[in-house]
Amino acid sequence: MAFDALEFHREAVQSPSHEDVTAMREYLVETLEAAGQEPTVDEAGNVLATRGDEDAEDPESSHLVLNTHIDTVPPHVPYERDGSIVSGRGACDAKGPLAALLDAFLTTDVDDGDGTLTLAITPNEETTQAGAAFLKDRLEADAIIVGEPTDLDVCIAARGQFEGQVTVTGSAAHAAKPEKGANAIRAAAPILAAMDTFDEAAGTPSHELLGDPTLTATMIEGGEAHNQVPAECRITFDRRSVPPEESEDVPPALEAHLRNALPEGFGIAVSLLPRETPLLEAFATDTDEAVVQALVDASGGEARPFGAATEASFFAEVAPTVVFGPGVLADEDGAVAHSEREYVDVEEIEAAAKAVRETIETLL
Repeated sequence: MAFDALEFHREAVQSPSHEDVTAMREYLVETLEAAGQEPTVDEAGNVLATRGDEDAEDPESSHLVLNTHIDTVPPHVPYERDGSIVSGRGACDAKGPLAALLDAFLTTDVDDGDGTLTLAITPNEETTQAGAAFLKDRLEADAIIVGEPTDLDVCIAARGQFEGQVTVTGSAAHAAKPEKGANAIRAAAPILAAMDTFDEAAGTPSHELLGDPTLTATMIEGGEAHNQVPAECRITFDRRSVPPEESEDVPPALEAHLRNALPEGFGIAVSLLPRETPLLEAFATDTDEAVVQALVDASGGEARPFGAATEASFFAEVAPTVVFGPGVLADEDGAVAHSEREYVDVEEIEAAAKAVRETIETLL
């Protein structure tokens, strides 16, 4: 069949997938089957399809993976089209990239002996990333292209993103006799100030592409009763890391730094918030990698960092990984992806498909 990327995109954006991806996944599977492919859905809900030498043992044979996701953030925003501009939930994040990658997957000539081309579409990038975590340990590849809105630039790096908690402990007392206790909420004030100086004091290195990491206090809670001196206060923080820092490095280093600001008579502990799946670590792909060079040449885009955390973090542990696709995270008027005004220019979808198609031809 002749694949129509823009018709697929229209149907995809019209299909809500912010609460349940079942209908969207079925549409993707039906589209692949209608094109003569034999897609599978694994136990984590990923849709997989492969072309070329799936079982090739030739060490010179290359394996390229195309990945993006079918879920979206809430709420659903209806599909609208005005000229070449399509708006609606998922228009650019990430059903525009999905349409482009699917177009390239189905329409590029891939013959026996050319290598292996895999389409791997995940179901929960916006929430748990469980699909990508499942794939990470089972996927073998020489290069991976992750579809996200990059304005057709080739994004080769991204900050890591994870959350942790600082717990300050004191001792409870009646509020009428505050001097008999150790008020954990009051002790949090110097701790918050010390968090702002952590990276400078620790000498955390800046990254040439991603700049400095950030540490941001995002929530604070403490106390159990309005007439009791609180014995515990918890500060939740967001960490945006840069290579070579890994998530496990942060709690001991931060705790050691904060102890210097802790008033006498209080305790402190720093831990990462638990997750069912691995944390999103920072990554950077060398500009000399073949997938970077091929996609930059094909798209005419700039090699630069990506502005948000993605499942590319997982896949970068498997093979050289880039993030690429039509649409933007934000424009001069504000947020685009995840906003009520989410949109994409369909000409960018076609341009992205062409660039990925040429990249496949170069690499395989």
